[in-house]
Order: sequence, then C-alpha cells, then structure tokens
Amino acid sequence: MIVLVGRIGKMDWIAIFCCLLVCNLKSVVCSTGDEFKVDGKVLELDESNFDSAISSFDYILVDFYAPWCGHCKRLSAQLDEAAPILAGLRKPIVIAKLNADKFTSLARKHEIDGYPTLKLFMLGVPVDYYGPRKADLLVRYLKKFVAPDVSILSSDSSISDFVEAAGTYFPIYIGFGLNEMVISNLAIKYKKKAWFSIAKDFSEDAMVLYDFDKVPALVVLHPSYNQQSIFYGPFEDEFLGDFIKQNLLPLAVPMNHETLKLLKDDERKIVLTIMQDENEEKSLKLIKLLKAAASANHDLVFGYVGVKQWEEFADAFGANKKSNLPKLIVWNGDEEYFSVIGCESLDDEDQGSQMSRFLDGYREGRTEKKRIKGPSFMDFINSIIGIRAVYIIVFLVAMLMLIRSLSKDDEDHRGGSGEEVDDHAETESSEYGAGKKED
Repeated sequence: MIVLVGRIGKMDWIAIFCCLLVCNLKSVVCSTGDEFKVDGKVLELDESNFDSAISSFDYILVDFYAPWCGHCKRLSAQLDEAAPILAGLRKPIVIAKLNADKFTSLARKHEIDGYPTLKLFMLGVPVDYYGPRKADLLVRYLKKFVAPDVSILSSDSSISDFVEAAGTYFPIYIGFGLNEMVISNLAIKYKKKAWFSIAKDFSEDAMVLYDFDKVPALVVLHPSYNQQSIFYGPFEDEFLGDFIKQNLLPLAVPMNHETLKLLKDDERKIVLTIMQDENEEKSLKLIKLLKAAASANHDLVFGYVGVKQWEEFADAFGANKKSNLPKLIVWNGDEEYFSVIGCESLDDEDQGSQMSRFLDGYREGRTEKKRIKGPSFMDFINSIIGIRAVYIIVFLVAMLMLIRSLSKDDEDHRGGSGEEVDDHAETESSEYGAGKKED
C-alpha cells in the first residue's frame, strides 16, 4: 500500500508512475515465467496467452482441437502420454492445445480448416505436422526437429544406432568419407525432411552392408520402403543438391494422403500408374519396373495407386474397377493431367517396353490434356471451413426454405375470405408459436 503524505508535486507523480510501471512489468514477467513451465504437462492455451506461449519456447507443438470431435479426444490421450518424454529432451518440445472451435480468430489466423490440426512452432515459425499421432511414434518423429543438423558417427555401431534411432518416417543420408561441410548447408535446408550424418570411421563390413565400393559416397536409405540409393559425386552443390532433393521420396511413391502432402513441395511432373490392387503379384512386378524407370528419369516422380486402396483418387482420373488397367498418365499435381495417345494402358506382355514408349510419347508431346474430376460441393465447402460450419450452413438454408414456405402458404391463404384468414392466423399462431420458441 502507498500512503501519500502532504502535497505531491509533478515530479513526484512521475516517480510514482514509473515505480508502479516497473512493478507491473515485474509482475507480468513473473506470472509468465510461472505460467509456462516445461513440466511435461500439456498446456491449455487461449487468446490471452497464445502468442506469449509461442514466443516462450523454441519448440512447441500445438493441437488445434474441437471439444465435440472424437478424433481430437483420442489424440488428446496420445499427447498426454508423449508430453513428459518430449519435455525431457536436451532441447525440450512442449505440447499445447487450443480450443479452435471457441477461439475462432486464432483458428482463422493459422488457417485451421479441420480438427484436429497439429502445428509445430519452431522459434515462432509454424510448420504443419503430418507425422504419426500415436505417442511413441510421435516422440520419435519430433526428435528429428531438435537433433543436430548433421550427426557425426565414429564407428559401425554408432552408424547402426543412428539408423535405428532415426526410425522410418524420414529418409536417412549417410556420408561415408565425406567432409561435414560438404553437406552442412543442404542438411540445414532439408532438416525438416530428412536425417543427415557423416561416418568418420567405418569398416569394410559397413561398406558391404550399405552396398558401396568406394569413398567418398553418400548413401540414402528409405527404411519404410526397404530402398536405398548411392551417390559417388560430383559433390558440387548443384549435383549434390539435385541428388538429395530427388531422393527425399522413394523411387516409386504409393499415393496416399501423407505422400500427397510431401509431393506438394516437389515441382516435378508425376508419372502415375493406376492399377486394380497394389498388393497383387502382377502389381508388385509393375512397381519394380516403375523403380527402374525412376532411376533413369530423375526429372519425373513415379507414383502408383490401386483402385482397391483409394478408389476416390483413382476415379478423379477416370479410372475405376471397370477400366482397362493398369492405366498410365502424367499429372501436374494440380488440376491437369496428360494421357499419351496410343499408350493409355498396359497389357501383360513386355510392360517394360510399353513403359518406355509411354515416356517417349510424353517427351515428344504426343499427349492429350485432360482435367481431373473436381471435388463435390460438400467436399469443397468442407475443405475450406470445416464440417461443423457445413452443418450450420445446411441448417440455416433449411430454416430459410421453411420460412419461405410458410410465407408462401400465408400468402395463398390470404387470397381466401377474411374469416378464413383470421381462423388460419389464429391456428398458425398457436401451432408455430411454441415451435419457434423451442427452436
């Protein structure tokens, strides 16, 4: 408490004001420090503390959720389990959540159009999170973002440990006999998409295991696809950069929601093969041909999808169970695709030669441009504003149609006798009055 005695001059008031200001600032700083602790608990954010939370931590994963969303409730349990593990890392990752259904201005600011949506804020910069959502896999995935840009490996065992710890969600680049500075800039550039390491010391057994016969060599592994590629140089930025960028994806990419998100940053055209079932023996043989074609055509991405696995996606390109499959097209990743005249599909005989003719026809311009089938109206609306808003719009449209219908009925009855109009008005008042109040 401040007690004022006697007359207070102008300078005294300024001094008192400055004192109060400093006290308030200290209070704010203390409360912020107390409010945000790396204690392994999931933070609950709102409009009053969202920005300060983002600026308080180098790494914070935010779950934009809605209380009524079943997927959000299941994810919440996984985040609660992962939070203490991530908080214990050398560079902690904090998990927080925001009720995006309530704090809509923040949801709009961060372009949230569905629930749950996860965003990782690194030094205040948001990055969409497309990784796994089960606690143990989520932890392994997020460790990538706080790992060193380039890990230095000094033995065969450290190489094995590194590959094991890296998991299967990112490609793994290992430079054997390379100088760290050769890949450091590219490792920083692609840190969010791949693991990078340099093996300083290794045995001939490691060379046999990773299938290279001379150094320097850069090996890239895709553990989830059981695939690897080797680069022997030249190690200038242009050539090395092209190799790293082209190998961020496997040689043959299975089309699904996750890989489509990865492909959005790749400017190459996609040679898409549509088949009945990805798991059939003849499809597996065709996928091997796609990998071989990809190895010889690095300027294109080679992908495949089974109608059985993703019928809606295949149908966008005019392919279904009744189509003559496998079907080949070249897709620009957006609204247009190209069929090669005379090479629209593959038969069972010598598919390798047919693939070569297809690629030659595409490069020579013997193509027909087409447009993919657009999404339905409901899909389009849902992709922009979310399903909850769709229900609201449908409800409002239905109410508007009901009001117009009632108004029309009222006008029709007004065309009758005055007595009929009065009777109807009384009946309508009693019939719809309570209903309107209930709505």
